[in-house]
Amino acid sequence: MTRRRTPRNSVIRLTTGHAARTLNHPFPRREPVLALDFGATSVLVTTNGPVTADDLEFARQLAREAHRFARSMERSFYGLPDGKGVAA
Repeated sequence: MTRRRTPRNSVIRLTTGHAARTLNHPFPRREPVLALDFGATSVLVTTNGPVTADDLEFARQLAREAHRFARSMERSFYGLPDGKGVAA
């Protein structure tokens, strides 16, 4: 990822748990929507019109970082700091 150009002015923390889930909504005639549900709070990720190269790059970054997040969660869950035995 690239270095942040503007300072962060707010942070929203949404914790995972029993009610947390993610859903991809692929629509045949419009842009897809990724929904992140945290109980009573939902975050919708989509574009502001037709999909651009920048949108595609963001989606790829999101997928890459989500994969890394899942691997980190697996290491924490299984208690394996070196990552040995973590599910692929």
